[in-house]
Amino acid sequence: MTKTKNEQAEFHFRKPEKSDGGAVWELIKHTGVLDLNSSYSYLMWCEIFSETSVVAERDGELVGFISGFMHPDHPTTLFIWQVAVDSSQRGQGLGTKMLFELLNRESSHDIKMVQATVSPSNLPSRKLFKGLAEKLDTQCEIDAYFTEDDFPREGHEEELLYKIGPIQKAKAEAPV
Repeated sequence: MTKTKNEQAEFHFRKPEKSDGGAVWELIKHTGVLDLNSSYSYLMWCEIFSETSVVAERDGELVGFISGFMHPDHPTTLFIWQVAVDSSQRGQGLGTKMLFELLNRESSHDIKMVQATVSPSNLPSRKLFKGLAEKLDTQCEIDAYFTEDDFPREGHEEELLYKIGPIQKAKAEAPV
């Protein structure tokens, strides 16, 4: 018997572990829209950047992943590299829930800004980051960042820089 969305277990969020690397690679691969990096990079990401990344599980399956890191030149800025949600879980606010999970961690206490690059055709990510700014009652500034000419292969769309902030901790703790 297949469970309906209402009968499924709630999402469980946690820091990724090295052993999640393969499942994260598969998740990214199956999105069909994100740049797929080597499986090695996801193993490393889950091991080294686990404090600023999150996995989401539902019914024991990995269904979401966000990779992030603290910007080396701006120590109060969390840079979000990739947001992946399994197609079976889309439309349930999982991306936003994962972002709030990251912002509410003890290690995120000093975060004042969230940044991410988004290609113009990536409507779900555009909505995600604009929606985050709205929920945090803060600004979302969008600037040119990487042009098509910056990429070594033809056909990679430009990437715009989304800057969300300033973030006030009390607002980051608001329910999603």
